Amino acid sequence: MCVKWLCFFTVLSGLAASGVLQVSGMRIYTPADVQAVNGTDVRLKCTFQSSSPLNADNIVITWRFRPLVSGQEETVFFYQRKPYPPMDGIFRKHITWTGDVMGRDASITIRDVKFKFNGTYLCQVMNPPDVSGSVGEIRLRVVTTASFSELVLLALGIGGGIAVVVILLVIIMSCRRCKRRRQRQLEESEEAPPKDRKVPTVW
Repeated sequence: MCVKWLCFFTVLSGLAASGVLQVSGMRIYTPADVQAVNGTDVRLKCTFQSSSPLNADNIVITWRFRPLVSGQEETVFFYQRKPYPPMDGIFRKHITWTGDVMGRDASITIRDVKFKFNGTYLCQVMNPPDVSGSVGEIRLRVVTTASFSELVLLALGIGGGIAVVVILLVIIMSCRRCKRRRQRQLEESEEAPPKDRKVPTVW
């Protein structure tokens, strides 16, 4: 029995040493591509999982921007205990914190997007001692108008909503009509004079 347990722990130690049982401490989840219409607001969603217990005082969130064309990568947002939006640069007054660190949400919203905001956005989260792991990347594409598929989905949503309202109105009107008809029939039956009944003659 002792030999079996010794073999088991030996194999387990070998797997841990080889990295098979190692799990990345910080995991970041972001959509790969996001599209936004010029002049609208867009939310860049970034959620995370940490192997260490969350501590709101220690969590550090950094968002960086890498332009499409050749240009310098810059920090567009920083969070530590409270949000620090950019005070200068092209993103000044355009970045809003819409996340929740204790809810494992590090999302931000870009207000009034411009074509110059086209590029890759990098989301990095650290929760000491959990400071290593993946970095989320979102490629933002700013367009003039919504894509055809988005317009179709919008039209279907509006059309479906109108159809539901129309169906509900038809059902309500039908129920009211049936109720009035029953009430009218009941009133007519109550107002109708009783039929003469023949009394049998006794001879």
